[in-house]
Amino acid sequence: MSDNTPNNEPVPNSGASAGDVPSAPPVPPAPPTAPPAAPTEPPAAPTAPPAAPQEPAYQAQAPGAPYAAPAPNYAAPAPGYSAPATVPGKTLGIVGLIVSIIFPISLIGLILSIVALVQSKKAGAGNVPAIIGIVIGLIGVIVGIVIMVSIFSLAGATTDALEACLAGAESAELLGQTLPCSQIMSGSY
Repeated sequence: MSDNTPNNEPVPNSGASAGDVPSAPPVPPAPPTAPPAAPTEPPAAPTAPPAAPQEPAYQAQAPGAPYAAPAPNYAAPAPGYSAPATVPGKTLGIVGLIVSIIFPISLIGLILSIVALVQSKKAGAGNVPAIIGIVIGLIGVIVGIVIMVSIFSLAGATTDALEACLAGAESAELLGQTLPCSQIMSGSY
C-alpha cells in the first residue's frame, strides 16, 4: 500500500504515552429486528385502473357528403325490467289496418289482417288492430262490390240504350227513364 491511502486496519498500540486517552469500548451490534407479523388477510391483488370506454370507430366521410350520426349504443334494461314481449302478428295487424282503409286495395288489407289475427291467436295473444282491420276491410270490400255492380249495370243499361238509338229509335229507356237518343248519344243523361 502506499502511504497516502488510509489504512482501516487497527494499529497496535506501540509505546503509548501516559497522556493518551483510552478509546471507547466497542459498541455491540444492534439486535436484529423482529420479523414482520403475518398478515391476517391475503394481500389484495393489484387492480388496474378502470378502462376508459372505447370510442366508436368513425369512418371518414367524403367531402360534401351529408352528416350521418352514429348509431346510438343503448344499454341493457335495468335489473328487474325486461324488454316488452312482442306479439306475433301485431305489426302485420297494424299494416293490415292501414291498407284496409285505402279503398281500392281494402281486400289486401283484409287478407293481411286475417293472417295477423291467426298468428296472434296461435301465440295466445289478442290483436285489436287486426280485428279492426278485418272489420274495415270487410266494409271496404262490400262497398267496392256494390260500386262495381253499379258501374257494370250502368254500363250494361247504357249499352242497351245506345244499341236501340243506333238501330234508329227516337228514344230509349235508360235507368227507368225514357230519354231522347240525342241526349243518350251526347252522354248528358
